[in-house]
Amino acid sequence: METLLIIDFGSQYNQLIARRVREAKVYCEIVPPSVSLLEIRSKNVKGIILSGGPASIYRKNSPKLNPQFLKLGVPVLGICYGMQALAHLLGGEVRQAKEREYGRAELHILPRRGLFFQEVPAKSVCWMSHGDHVVHPPKGFVKTAFTRDTATAAFENRERRIWGVQFHPEVVHSQYGAKMIQNFLFAICHFKKSWTMENFIHETVRSVRQEVGNQRVILGLSGGVDSSVAAALLSKALGKKLVCIFVNNGLLRKNEEAQVRRAFRGRLDLHVADAEKHFLKKLKGVTDPEKKRRIIGHEFIYAFDREAKKIKHAAFLAQGTLYPDVIESRSAFGGPTAVIKTHHNVGGLPDKMKLKLIEPLRGLFKDEARALGRKLGLPKDLVGRHPFPGPGLAVRIVGEVTEERLRILREADARFMEVIQKAGLYDKIWQAFAVLLPVKSVGVMGDERTYENVIALRAVTSVDGMTADWFEIPKDILGKISNRIINEVKGVNRVVYDVSSKPPATIEWE
Repeated sequence: METLLIIDFGSQYNQLIARRVREAKVYCEIVPPSVSLLEIRSKNVKGIILSGGPASIYRKNSPKLNPQFLKLGVPVLGICYGMQALAHLLGGEVRQAKEREYGRAELHILPRRGLFFQEVPAKSVCWMSHGDHVVHPPKGFVKTAFTRDTATAAFENRERRIWGVQFHPEVVHSQYGAKMIQNFLFAICHFKKSWTMENFIHETVRSVRQEVGNQRVILGLSGGVDSSVAAALLSKALGKKLVCIFVNNGLLRKNEEAQVRRAFRGRLDLHVADAEKHFLKKLKGVTDPEKKRRIIGHEFIYAFDREAKKIKHAAFLAQGTLYPDVIESRSAFGGPTAVIKTHHNVGGLPDKMKLKLIEPLRGLFKDEARALGRKLGLPKDLVGRHPFPGPGLAVRIVGEVTEERLRILREADARFMEVIQKAGLYDKIWQAFAVLLPVKSVGVMGDERTYENVIALRAVTSVDGMTADWFEIPKDILGKISNRIINEVKGVNRVVYDVSSKPPATIEWE
């Protein structure tokens, strides 16, 4: 498959670059600067984008550009730090700016615009985010654009097939950024628009069948979007050679098991492991969020392994890992990123299982996985479901997890979902859920004093969960949600709404 490589220098916008490329129906991969030439040559690479990044080119241990990348004979586009890395490597001059330039800037394109700026107005808005800048382009390079504060906002060397921009064309604030990226893909690299879900299904089915042969595959089916789409795709490829295990840990949303059974009835071999009592026993008295996660992760493996032993001739384990999970496991600087909290997707394999791993969705973003699910005929309400953490409701109960507290949260959350769905808000919200707080409040119900639980509501908008803002639910809808929860869920007498963004808060409370 024709591939565009994005060299990751640590930019917060890397996934945006990839999304713009994928939206143009071109396949791309994000790789670290340390990627080997052997790996690059093993792919059908027709172009390279060097991403931005937070480092200074002069900083010790800053990521460096491998000069061999420029000898591959494919077009190269440097963005922000990527442009500076090109200039520095090729003999240009990069300096620290007197002031960091951040935000919107007016971009002026010089008359000798070339293919990169074709059909882009001579004056438009671009988005800047940099501390260093190119003062003198390398010998043989031509300056093609400038802003008020950046004399060389873009340069190019057509003979060497190298382009560079100081601004970020991948962000929506850059007025004609998408057009510039498309010019690079099609006018310069000559990609074909071959990245489609039909092609992805065809290629994945072919490769999975070849890898698995006559052996069997086990998949942990949670009922979420990722594992459900993976199950549907692998079922198409393998038929009865796929066996799915659904672990009911008692920490699921209302009617979760029934929904999974209904969605996949007649489509695949589904085994259900009923482990609710065991999980609750292990969580008794536990209030620390990280300890909850560790216990749930360990017990999930135990329950999954116990059920998997019943399946004969299984050689593979399938997971619904998505591309952002793969990207976030790497660092441009070669080290791990800071751990805020253990990843929501609990699980992992005990060594004794000795199953080989299959991750059919590891090249897809979330929106692509949803599109794939629709193409495979999964129900709309399943494909469009909001993200749900691996530890389930346990991390939405602040404090101890008990059967009674699970009942309260499950019923409150179900009513929250019912109201926003009827109001037509569900699909406008990236993630919405209820949280049971570890406090009680005084109330009055039926002329009697009450002392009962508090429910917090959370609803956010986001693209990929990396950042998020709270969703403004209309006041009358919030009132309906509050009334239904307080009137219909025994044990609740107060409802509050969370209006914090990420950062500084996280989306989940634990």
